[in-house]
Amino acid sequence: MTEQRRTVDAPPPRARVLAECARRGHTAVVDGCVALLEGAGDGDVQLIVVLGGPAASWALDPSEGGPGSSRWYWVRVWAARGLLWAWDPRATTAIVAALHDPAWRVRELAAKVVARHLVGDALAAVTVLRTDPVPRVRAAAHRAVVGLTAAGA
Repeated sequence: MTEQRRTVDAPPPRARVLAECARRGHTAVVDGCVALLEGAGDGDVQLIVVLGGPAASWALDPSEGGPGSSRWYWVRVWAARGLLWAWDPRATTAIVAALHDPAWRVRELAAKVVARHLVGDALAAVTVLRTDPVPRVRAAAHRAVVGLTAAGA
């Protein structure tokens, strides 16, 4: 079986995150995502593999990525994406901080989390992101602002 075939057959991120919540507990998954998002959870290899799926192998390979590399931001992207499916308000501080991440993909995913979970504390930050230089970030921020204001946040 080729690597591409395994990628196609891999469960989607939502299914992987929910399965991990069933295995280790929702709170533990949220805490792990927060730690990774804040840059403190690089030792949780199992969670990185769950969040990153087939792409996680290169992120964990010191010759390819690994902590401290310029590509390590992907782990923060995956952690934010994990919070799309495993949310708890305790993650609010981390997701608001992620809206200021230097990596645009992290900002984009953080804005998607804000939109999905209506994180009212993030309204000011996503409002500012509507002028982000990256169109995908602006679009995600716009959806978040629309959702939050419609919800009365």
